[in-house]
Amino acid sequence: MDAGAVDRSAEMDLLVAIGRAFQPFSSLTKCESDMMKRNTFVEGLVACAVVVGFFVAGALLAPDVAFTQSGPAAIATLKGDPVRGRTLHEGCIDCHFIDAEDVGPRHRGVVGRRAGIVKDYGYSLALKNSGLTWDEATLDRWLIDPSALVPGTKMLFKVDNAQDRADIIAYLKEKK
Repeated sequence: MDAGAVDRSAEMDLLVAIGRAFQPFSSLTKCESDMMKRNTFVEGLVACAVVVGFFVAGALLAPDVAFTQSGPAAIATLKGDPVRGRTLHEGCIDCHFIDAEDVGPRHRGVVGRRAGIVKDYGYSLALKNSGLTWDEATLDRWLIDPSALVPGTKMLFKVDNAQDRADIIAYLKEKK
């Protein structure tokens, strides 16, 4: 076969296999054929339900898995890139500026600052009373799931990727 040709043999094998799967129906009575098709359809639905169940279970368990794999130990092992963090932080400017309050409080000086103390910003009571200080580990946990860390907070945005979180935190560390 020349380099530009496309090998369609796998596709043809699949089509032949599908055709064979339905061949037995041709030798059955209409009633038997309908019943087998219905059973095959039900079995297919059950198989799909099982697969969907696994996806749903995985989605429900994923935040717990991400949280346990992304604590202080994970952030300590990742080297954050502040240049990439600046680019990623642009996704935060819908709510946060470096030097001014907006929907969220300013980010300049956030690393090392106690949560809920910027005077010109109306924090949730939950965050004001959290007692948190924004160090690298706390910021990492916060970005994983703000509502899990401080139930009742206003912030709902999450950063799932550990390297993205490390890069954003590295950028924020530079903004003293």
